[in-house]
Amino acid sequence: MSSTTSGTRHLQGSVEWVTTRDGRTLHAMVLPGPGPDTDEAELAPLTVVFEAGAAATRSSWALVQPAVGRWARAVVYDRAGLGRSPADPASRTLRRMADDLEDLLDHFGPGPYILVGHSAGGPLVRLAAAGRTERIRALVLVDPTDEGTDLLFRPLFRRAERALIAVSLLLARLGLLRFLFGSLAKALPEDARRDLLADGLAPGVIRTQRAQSRTYLDDLAAFRTAPPDVTGVPVTVISGALPGSGISRAGREAINRAHAASAAMAARGRQVIAERSGHYIPVTEPELVAEEIRGLLSAP
Repeated sequence: MSSTTSGTRHLQGSVEWVTTRDGRTLHAMVLPGPGPDTDEAELAPLTVVFEAGAAATRSSWALVQPAVGRWARAVVYDRAGLGRSPADPASRTLRRMADDLEDLLDHFGPGPYILVGHSAGGPLVRLAAAGRTERIRALVLVDPTDEGTDLLFRPLFRRAERALIAVSLLLARLGLLRFLFGSLAKALPEDARRDLLADGLAPGVIRTQRAQSRTYLDDLAAFRTAPPDVTGVPVTVISGALPGSGISRAGREAINRAHAASAAMAARGRQVIAERSGHYIPVTEPELVAEEIRGLLSAP
């Protein structure tokens, strides 16, 4: 499928294929940002790159990226094995995924960049940013998975994660996964919703999630003693206020405490509470995420 829908421009921009250091390809979509003669032209040199959650595709940013694209170049992409990006035959470690993101940044130029990561994408953008902090203007972590959340490393959580992946894979094979994520899909604009239903809920997506999960929590646990060094990079953490999506009220409180601690340790760290949201803030409060990014775009 091309970057157009029924002859019109896709709201997430034009397609661009990115080649990784080992010759694989990643599917990206790019909004070029404001023209040189617009009121927002002073923000145009910056590029904002969005990283989705564990089993999410570029479509999960369809309510945030177009707003940001009015102020700066805005890039979404599918990690290997998700959406339209071919699967990676190698293990999907956190380091491997961060290397892919670094290759994508190399592809799009010297920066500066603002990296925005949701959920499992939060640690990923932190790790990629640590590789070359001089090109990173800021990080925005949207309800990120945080190594300070003890419950993530308990055996019960790991068992629940494996069970959820197994059920999701069965539903995907039966073509029923869309019913599990129907409310989220309905919130998206038409072309992004069509994309999500076409390539975001296939069995291959869940197989990739399963491959990521084999090492993700162990990789994240290593952050507890050796976190990615993003010294000097401003960090905004946006936390959901509400339980749901498998998160209890006590779990939500624990997650937000970890977020607050991470923000407190960061340079110009800041925690923002999304009062009307649970975990899926990019869909339930996209305007909040966009405005936080806009504030960082204009910051000195």
